[in-house]
Amino acid sequence: MLHELGFGGMLFSPMVVFVPIALALTFVSHLLLHQLDLRRLLWREAWFDVGLFVCYLALVVYFVGSRV
Repeated sequence: MLHELGFGGMLFSPMVVFVPIALALTFVSHLLLHQLDLRRLLWREAWFDVGLFVCYLALVVYFVGSRV
C-alpha cells in the first residue's frame, strides 16, 4: 500500500517521487531511440511517448511502491 511522504510537516503523494523517475526513464528511452534511428519506425511518436511514460510509471509504482 502506498503511503504519503512526510517532509517538513507537510504530506506529499508518493507520485511526487514516481512521476519524475518515469519521466527520466522516458527521456532516456526517447534519446536512445533517436540515436539508434528507430524513431522512423513509429507511426505517432507523441502517442508512443505517452504510452511509454505510462508503462514506466506503472513499473516504477510496482517496483518502488511496494518498498515505500
